[in-house]
Amino acid sequence: MNEHAAHTYKQQQVNTATPAKMVFMLFEKTLSRLQEAQNAIERNDIQGRCNANCSAQELIAHLANTLDMEQGGEIAANLERLYTHCMIRLMDVDRKNDPNAAAEVIKLLTPLRDSWAELSEKSEGELRQAVMTAQKDRPALPNEAAQTSASATDEAEKPAPAKSGLSISA
Repeated sequence: MNEHAAHTYKQQQVNTATPAKMVFMLFEKTLSRLQEAQNAIERNDIQGRCNANCSAQELIAHLANTLDMEQGGEIAANLERLYTHCMIRLMDVDRKNDPNAAAEVIKLLTPLRDSWAELSEKSEGELRQAVMTAQKDRPALPNEAAQTSASATDEAEKPAPAKSGLSISA
């Protein structure tokens, strides 16, 4: 796959993702960057380690900044403390060239990533079900009712179902 097609595909994934899927993707990217940092340390690639670790820190900061402390209550407060701890540990990746600090953060974030993966699959399934139910239960449009009552109407001439306004990507 060429680079442009891969970028377009990734962009489409982001644009059509549910909120839960977006959080999952942020965790997935963070863990990937941390593994890159560990690999760079093994190769003694200082610039690669710095780039990957900085990217991971930016992603964790974004996760922290999007917490809703009012509605999230104790869970949001706990996540904020976890993210702060992760950020402090990731400073050691660069200061001490410490792959164990990255490994610790990976170990802390992996269960969260896995939970968001389950939640995103569930929420996408529920969204599909809601759309299917809405389409099945919606009243017939006036022109549809007139067409279905006419016995000479061909199946091919029926108008397409009304769009729900929701986009679902499989």
